[in-house]
Amino acid sequence: MLEVTALGWTLTIGVIVALLALDLTLGVLRPHAVGFREAAAWSVFYIAIAVAFGVVFGTVAGWDFGAQYFAGYIVEKSLSVDNLFVFVIIMSTFAVPEKYQQEVLTFGIIIALIFRVVFIALGATLLSLFSFMFLIFGLLLIFTAVQLFRHRDEDPDIEDNALVRVSKRLLPVSDEYIDGKMIARVDGRKVVTPMLIVLIAIGSSDLLFALDSIPAVFGVTDEAYIVFIANAFALLGLRALFFLVKGLLDRLVYLSTGLAVILAFIGAKLVLHWLHTDISDSVPEIPTSLSLVVIVVVLTITTVASLAKVRKDPDAKAHAGSIRARAQTPATADEERRQPR
Repeated sequence: MLEVTALGWTLTIGVIVALLALDLTLGVLRPHAVGFREAAAWSVFYIAIAVAFGVVFGTVAGWDFGAQYFAGYIVEKSLSVDNLFVFVIIMSTFAVPEKYQQEVLTFGIIIALIFRVVFIALGATLLSLFSFMFLIFGLLLIFTAVQLFRHRDEDPDIEDNALVRVSKRLLPVSDEYIDGKMIARVDGRKVVTPMLIVLIAIGSSDLLFALDSIPAVFGVTDEAYIVFIANAFALLGLRALFFLVKGLLDRLVYLSTGLAVILAFIGAKLVLHWLHTDISDSVPEIPTSLSLVVIVVVLTITTVASLAKVRKDPDAKAHAGSIRARAQTPATADEERRQPR
């Protein structure tokens, strides 16, 4: 079992907070349109920080824990790319001006990190108290994988988000973004701007992603410290990664399929762990080293196959995938049935 001292936790949280403050400064206090070169530089910086931390952590704690960290980081990073799909959809749906997109992304990352900290604490507590939670988490991931694969060619309907609908119904929403503010005064009357609705949409999507990603990373490690740092480092680079890859996301046509395979694999790993622990030690377990190899291989195949597909069919477009079917009107359903397969 990994033992982390209070000093170790304090230093780790201090590093995360410092990096978060840096992201906040860049994204909120200095709003501007981010170019490719700037996005690439910051993406390399955050990935380098995460890798350097992993090397130091593996050297100090042992490479068994180091492998768990890298497996968890890769899982969370791949899921965060799917999260970016949803961010792009939200930005497009609400026509967020480019100069305010950094601010939205930074707050979205902060909200996601808060949700993950809550679910990490809850998940670690449940797993320590009830071993059958490994079975529950495993079945949840397998169910999510099946649903994601079934609806891999769909995008989540942001307008169908319950919180967004309620907010629009109850709050006076202005038609325009007003200096990036969430609350403004128009003609002597207080109104909320679309910026607040965007943050509500991103926050609620962050909650759904946390429900999937935390069980997924617990599938490769049951150490709360590793789960936390893997999530934190995967999320911190999202702001820069968004501007780097938003033009390339449409090309990852098989990403949802690849993520479904990874989630199903990790779900099966959790179920096998429960069977091994609670039913019979003759049931085999999947080692972390094999998990790391499987995750890397699936993501590599997914990326290569996606690029080959787009090269062959330039009209092919990626989708974020959904864990539930979109509500369809009879007209929409009839139109989709007429489309060639």
